[in-house]
Amino acid sequence: MRAVNEPADSTDAPAISATVPAVSPVVPPPAEAAPEAVRLAAIRRRTNAVLVITQVLGGLGVATAIALAAVLAEDIGGSEAVAGLASTASVIGTALLSLPLAALMAARGRRPGLTLAYLIAAAGGAVVVVGAVLAWFPLLLLGMAAFGAGSSANLQARFAAADLAEPRHRARTISLVVWATTIGAVAGPNLASPAGRSLAGLGIPETAGPFVWGAGIFLVAAALVWLLLRPDPLLTARALAAAGGAAPDSSADRSLRAGWRAVAASPRARLALATVTGSHTVMVAVMVMTPVDLSHHGADLELIGLVISGHIGGMYAFSPLMGWLADRVGRVSVIALAVALLACATLLAGTAGASHTQSAVGLFLLGLGWSAGLVAGSALLTDAVPQAARAAAQGLSDLSMNAAAGLGGALAGLIVAQAGYGWLNAAAAALLLPLAALALWTPRGRA
Repeated sequence: MRAVNEPADSTDAPAISATVPAVSPVVPPPAEAAPEAVRLAAIRRRTNAVLVITQVLGGLGVATAIALAAVLAEDIGGSEAVAGLASTASVIGTALLSLPLAALMAARGRRPGLTLAYLIAAAGGAVVVVGAVLAWFPLLLLGMAAFGAGSSANLQARFAAADLAEPRHRARTISLVVWATTIGAVAGPNLASPAGRSLAGLGIPETAGPFVWGAGIFLVAAALVWLLLRPDPLLTARALAAAGGAAPDSSADRSLRAGWRAVAASPRARLALATVTGSHTVMVAVMVMTPVDLSHHGADLELIGLVISGHIGGMYAFSPLMGWLADRVGRVSVIALAVALLACATLLAGTAGASHTQSAVGLFLLGLGWSAGLVAGSALLTDAVPQAARAAAQGLSDLSMNAAAGLGGALAGLIVAQAGYGWLNAAAAALLLPLAALALWTPRGRA
């Protein structure tokens, strides 16, 4: 038996003992293995609990503020034409910040990376408020871009949960963290209005008030991660891999370029990256224009809110089911299910016309397909790349999905304006064809 020392770049990874199994099957494993297994199980439970709590907070911080972002942008920018730029700036910020945050996590671990992401988001919320008070639109957009770090942290949390998860339960562990977002995502928009009114006496515009609360929530999340996410799950996973005989990983192995090489070298990793990127792009492109189409067919704001609430429920509430299926029947099979669900969603939504019920079903299936793709794709990506390159490959995944979704959301408005909502759904369905081909050509398996 040999003890593995913690990585040189952090003090967060515990010393993990590992044993080399005896050659003869009649020789039992050393007795010391049991306490180490119990300790590892306790670390897993602690890590998952911290991530679930902070994911609830992160989802609440994002949803509370974003609910009125378009209204705030219209008030400050003075035109409906610029109302969507606030959310666009947030998506762009999420994509751009994915790279440096992933590089930091690859070098130093999840704890400093997630903490910094929440702190940047809190600072972004403060900048948004200052921009609103000064009625300075460029400063508002800058703050929204930094606020996107909150979404980056929420996305990276699912990979932090996967670091120490047993391979046979990895998808379920990821899905638990994704599911925790439901609480904040549902409660946040309902809290936006009272959050805005609570600060009206301080000279802060009512539409900017939620960003004050969002910044405060992100500060709490940052403190919880920094104080409680110990030992660091990524550094602990590396220590375990080294204890099991894996080659030590160098700083070069953790670069984003290495993450790209790892994805390019594995057909399953390529499928995983295409799944996460494709399903997110299809979901965003269709979802952002659905309220417009519903309003054109006579739906009031209450009905539009119900349809979007059903969509959000499909995205998050059923993620544990998708995680269970991905562990039970295999990641690739659930990816194929995601493609089928997204295809049905675009068919129903694109042909709904004045049928609001059909639109609601289509948007629910759109969220359900996104959930299947995100959970199964994230688990498959973690399975398919070496431990040394995982953090970099996961950062590449978040960059790709947010950049593609930002472009898809921008193009969606142009397609609807020029050709109509039905053609937008047809274009989204076309994006699923290469993903379906990859899923068919990739071998099935339980992992």
